[in-house]
Amino acid sequence: MSTENNGHNPYANNGGSNYGQRRPIRPKAVGKTAGIIAALVFALIIVLNSVYSLTENQNAVVTTLGNPSAVTTSGIHFAIPFIQKVHIVDMTVHGLAIGYDEKTDASIEYESLMITSDFNFLDVSCYIEYAVSDPIKYLYNAQEPEDILKMLAQSYIRDTVGLYAVDEVLTTGRYEIQAAVSTKLTQRLEAEDIGLQIKNVTIQDVDTPTSEVKAAFDAVETAKQNADTLVNEANQYRAEQLPAAEAEADKVLQEAEAQKEARINEANGQVARFNALYSEYVKFPVITKQRMYFETMEELLPQMQIIITDGEGETLNIFNNDIGNQ
Repeated sequence: MSTENNGHNPYANNGGSNYGQRRPIRPKAVGKTAGIIAALVFALIIVLNSVYSLTENQNAVVTTLGNPSAVTTSGIHFAIPFIQKVHIVDMTVHGLAIGYDEKTDASIEYESLMITSDFNFLDVSCYIEYAVSDPIKYLYNAQEPEDILKMLAQSYIRDTVGLYAVDEVLTTGRYEIQAAVSTKLTQRLEAEDIGLQIKNVTIQDVDTPTSEVKAAFDAVETAKQNADTLVNEANQYRAEQLPAAEAEADKVLQEAEAQKEARINEANGQVARFNALYSEYVKFPVITKQRMYFETMEELLPQMQIIITDGEGETLNIFNNDIGNQ
């Protein structure tokens, strides 16, 4: 059986039967279907673009015909398509490395090399922690707020390090420098009003450009630590010895006070005795003189030696305490 194409219906057969014949697809139906699909896709795009969600660490800036407003509550929100534009802003704390590459930890010399007040060079690396304080100002008050922050941080770190001597930067001055840089950056960001705030400033590392200089400063630091150790030991020894010395001093003072009281009492007793003798002497001067003479002799004779000579220097006899006892 042969099939002939008559140019009108490619599916027609010679027998004129409709069995197995396909109906042609009409162009109008295809266009209508494509239009419906396109409309559905367009509507889906509109719906997807009008819905957005925020986490607890995100804010959104919704711009309505050029007027921005902030959305700070988390959850699902809606925006008007083609009229409102939504910019989501991360409000978490971010880090900014200065003087080194945060990924490779390699030093960046043109950022880290700084000069101190005593004209020495140091490699100083810092880490700045910051966050967005105002999402609208962050998006519209400056084109690159992070670049501005980095430029200001480099300037203030370099300026502050230049106020300290090299040994201070390497040792005790580090915390003062951190606090000063944080204060200066905070005040400057408030003046610039770019929607950023400083959370923390940390000096990660301070090193000398050459190993010889580093060794010298390490030796200085060791000497300072040894001096502190000796001072602490001396203070401890003083704390141990001082109570004993104070107790000994109190003992000496108490003994001196006791001796003073004894001397005073003895002197008062002698005065009283003298006054009593004087009153008796006034009453009976002759008898009192004789009594005083006898009492004195009784007191002195037992302690004296009596030597009897012949008048020409030759000793005849020597008497000891026995005479006073007779």
